[in-house]
Amino acid sequence: MTIETINKELAPLRQELISHSLYAKIENTNDLQVFLKTHVFAVWDFMSLLKGLQQKLTCTTTPWMPVGNPEIRYLINEIVLAEETDINQNGERKSHFEMYLDAMEECQTSTTDIITFLAEVNAYKNINVAINTSNLSEALKQFLNFTFRTIDEGKAHEIAAAFTFGREELIPNMFTEILSKLQRNFPETNLSQLIYYFQRHIELDEDEHGPMAMKMIEELCGNDEKKWQEVLQVSQEALNVRIALWDSIENELQVTTENSLA
Repeated sequence: MTIETINKELAPLRQELISHSLYAKIENTNDLQVFLKTHVFAVWDFMSLLKGLQQKLTCTTTPWMPVGNPEIRYLINEIVLAEETDINQNGERKSHFEMYLDAMEECQTSTTDIITFLAEVNAYKNINVAINTSNLSEALKQFLNFTFRTIDEGKAHEIAAAFTFGREELIPNMFTEILSKLQRNFPETNLSQLIYYFQRHIELDEDEHGPMAMKMIEELCGNDEKKWQEVLQVSQEALNVRIALWDSIENELQVTTENSLA
């Protein structure tokens, strides 16, 4: 199996995600706020996938030893650098997660759900307990459970699969267009930081991180057909839980609209 085979097998799920009817339902800033309050969890748990890879593919303990392929080490450390300490719109160093929170606050979207959840993670000291005892939607729980189950099982190529194929690089392009439209239609709502966030992801993913992540998959799987099959399986599950999360947000938007009309 090859990267080309994986991409061909995933094409229907990717297309389902890219053409999801959720995007057309984000028609005003209230709709956007509903989306952001859930999507921020995916922005957050992405970092755990990245850190899981960093622990597997580089040396994060002492005494230091050279681990694995230097090209893969470079890829992981390069992405960590960008994700944890990028430059925000004001020229300040912040993680992409913190930039997202700032963008939510700028467009008057509550961050209470994610902040409360992170406090519960710290209190429980157990991510699985925190997820399953939370008040999050069932779809969001399943999304997060998939992420941390993949990390906990500890297979580097599977974590890499969820990281590489489960985080659709075309979504930022779509949301940049949606945000630009909303900014034109609702100029009183400042979306500049959110637009910057998505544009920054496009810039990094298309030019640098995307191609390097594909190379990482090839390096990790080599000629091991079992690993390639596991990459495909994990990638399919990653896309399916994302689609289910999008379905859930779309349903929430529908309920919100119906309630406003009642």
